[in-house]
Amino acid sequence: MIAAYWAAAEARDWDGFGRLLADDVVYEGPQTRERVRGREAYIRFNVEGFPGDWHLAVERIVAAQGQAASWIQSVGSNGAETGLCFFQLDDRGLIVRITDFWPEPYELPASRSHLVERY
Repeated sequence: MIAAYWAAAEARDWDGFGRLLADDVVYEGPQTRERVRGREAYIRFNVEGFPGDWHLAVERIVAAQGQAASWIQSVGSNGAETGLCFFQLDDRGLIVRITDFWPEPYELPASRSHLVERY
């Protein structure tokens, strides 16, 4: 499931990406205090919030009992960055919660501030 999530994101297959998410999925980025609620809002967050030419490579995925963690490499206009992403899955195997961590602190970009709820 998590490998399919990253593959769909890399391919910009937003329909396929959305099929992996529960209707009430919640995304949180603790460093910027971003929260996005719901499948459609989270897809929009990804489409509009991360424009440009970027690529993802999965280094490792570890999963057990409805929980998963992934270590990814993201390459884009800011260079290469390493991220850790934690997932919670429901009984159907759909993603219900996503928490993203990036090693370097940063402020919420103004370009995506309208797409999120701050906490």
